[in-house]
Amino acid sequence: MKEKVTALFEDIFGERENIRVFFSPGRVNLIGEHTDYNGGNVFPCALSFGTYGAISIRNDKVINMYSKNFDKLGIISFNIDELKNEDKDDWANYPKGVLYTLKKHGYEIECGFDMVVYGNIPNGAGLSSSALMGVMVNDVLDLGIDRIDLVKFCQEAENKFIGVNCGIMDQFAIGMGKSDSAILLDCNSLDYKYSKLELNDNVIVIGNTNKRRGLADSKYNERRNECEKALKELKTKLNINHLGDLSEEEFEENKHLISNPINKKRAKHAVYENQRTLKAVEALKNDDIHTFGKLMVESHDSLKNDYEVTGKELDTLVDLALEHKATIGSRMTGAGFGECTVSIVKKELKDCFISEVSRRYKKIIGYEADFYEAEIGNGTKELL
Repeated sequence: MKEKVTALFEDIFGERENIRVFFSPGRVNLIGEHTDYNGGNVFPCALSFGTYGAISIRNDKVINMYSKNFDKLGIISFNIDELKNEDKDDWANYPKGVLYTLKKHGYEIECGFDMVVYGNIPNGAGLSSSALMGVMVNDVLDLGIDRIDLVKFCQEAENKFIGVNCGIMDQFAIGMGKSDSAILLDCNSLDYKYSKLELNDNVIVIGNTNKRRGLADSKYNERRNECEKALKELKTKLNINHLGDLSEEEFEENKHLISNPINKKRAKHAVYENQRTLKAVEALKNDDIHTFGKLMVESHDSLKNDYEVTGKELDTLVDLALEHKATIGSRMTGAGFGECTVSIVKKELKDCFISEVSRRYKKIIGYEADFYEAEIGNGTKELL
């Protein structure tokens, strides 16, 4: 792939002697959904497919960017001293936002560069142009930024420059991923630890419903507000800062404090889902992939019944996966109302699983789902 991306660069910008190639993985959250803003843990991993970039430093302050995935937009150009979020620059605003944020924090970026990007990443698996840009510039210009600080800067770029109120999970998993390991991450403290995920005779399959999640943004704000109301009522008695501070037993003993039954359901999901991340770590420590699979199913059921963020397409894809003999566990992943599921299936039956689930999904929904086999890989890095 390094040679392919280098050839793409030379096709667009001409031959150079100083072309450097980087890779930034996609990510998937295996368990722990809608827990980050409730003071809980997430459990993501980096994937073996992602976004590739080639870069070559220039002698002026011009930056030229080209993406094979958005080739109709051609080369997008701007000046390092004029970093603004502009609609015409489309996808390039994400890496541009990283440059803006690094300069804002005092890092000197005085020269421009030419850059090409190519991604073999499915929708919903975490496009990683921000993390890719951060690592590229840090390494090529020798800025010496600590990786976790770089992750924070990438999140800040998306929050403040782009205006997307995302948490830090995506950037952390993409920047800090480790081969054959998932990351238990406390999104508030950024305390983290790696958990070895030995798939052995199983594989991860990402299923894309191809349903665009149009309701996600408004419903996200709604769910967050419902959880905040539940927390406020629990705090009339309990000394807690987040729903994630509660054990299942503590929640059951005090749930009567939450007056609204809808808010009570939302809070239940946040508490129980956070505990599932801890149980998942324990299951992996015991090399118990089947218990891990059951936790995935419990997670989806909670997202469906208590948090109500799934929808027909996601539920159908998970139900069909669980009906197949290959499946160890399956759940929706992400914000919900569309996009992706993650399943762990037996490797020898993977092709049968994809064929059968795909056929039945199309018959029920009316259009096809896409499937991607994924291995757990490392975080963003230079390809040497």
